[in-house]
Amino acid sequence: MSAVIDTFNHAPAEPDTPAAATTMPSTTESTRRRAIGADTPRAAGRKSSPLRPFVMAALPPLVGLALLVLVWQIVASRNAGFPTPMVTLLEAIKLFADPFYRNGPNDQGIGWNILASLQRVGMGFGLAAIVGIPLGFAIGRFKFMSGMFGPIISLLKPVSPLAWLPIGLLVFKAADPAAIWSIFICSIWPMIINTAVGVQRVPQDYMNVARVLNLSEWKILTKILFPSVLPYMLTGVRLAIGTAWLVIVAAEMLTGGVGIGFWVWDEWNNLNVPHIIIAIVVIGVVGLILEQALVALARAFTYEDAGS
Repeated sequence: MSAVIDTFNHAPAEPDTPAAATTMPSTTESTRRRAIGADTPRAAGRKSSPLRPFVMAALPPLVGLALLVLVWQIVASRNAGFPTPMVTLLEAIKLFADPFYRNGPNDQGIGWNILASLQRVGMGFGLAAIVGIPLGFAIGRFKFMSGMFGPIISLLKPVSPLAWLPIGLLVFKAADPAAIWSIFICSIWPMIINTAVGVQRVPQDYMNVARVLNLSEWKILTKILFPSVLPYMLTGVRLAIGTAWLVIVAAEMLTGGVGIGFWVWDEWNNLNVPHIIIAIVVIGVVGLILEQALVALARAFTYEDAGS
């Protein structure tokens, strides 16, 4: 019995627990590193790929355009009179190969028609800015002017711009001034309203300081009102240019002459549907360019930038 006990006491010892603990963490650490393999340099390179922002910015619009073309193709396949995207594209290539040809007063390239419409929009829009912006400052600055013009603006603003076209034809006795008049009357309301709102939202503390310093009305206008109102004014200008470009197409359809609106109507009379679709795209692109240019201009003038 004593020999058995002695043999048990001198048996080889099992590995100590601390020694076993030193081997386990190494296995656990390697397993953890394999599990978080996303942190390896290769995975980090995939995350920070410089093309990813470009792809994410370009992919959604491309998918949207592809969906539009697909719907267009389906509609064209079920309607023999509706041109397919490929037919329209080929017609567009022919059309823009010489956009500035002239074969007579009623046969001109699409480039001349676009320029004629832009010229009318520019004239009507410019006149609206000359009248509307100062009037907006006056309405916002003086309560008497606000009370005098407020009811007139509220009454005339909801009227469709095309409703003013017959008045223009009656007064000016010509189609071109009548179209410019329609652009003027539809562009002036956003400029007046947004400018007046901007003047009314100038902090009263600024006006109190101007009163204490005994500043002249010109100094108040140039040093306080104009920098503060500039973002509001540019918003009104952006809204006005979008409305003006919409109205000129409809006005030219009714008045005739040279212009993108008249060109669309003339192509409809000739049953040239591909050219109508091309004109729709051109009208949209030009309107988008005009609006985005004014959006960029408005963003460039924040309150702090204008005040400095």
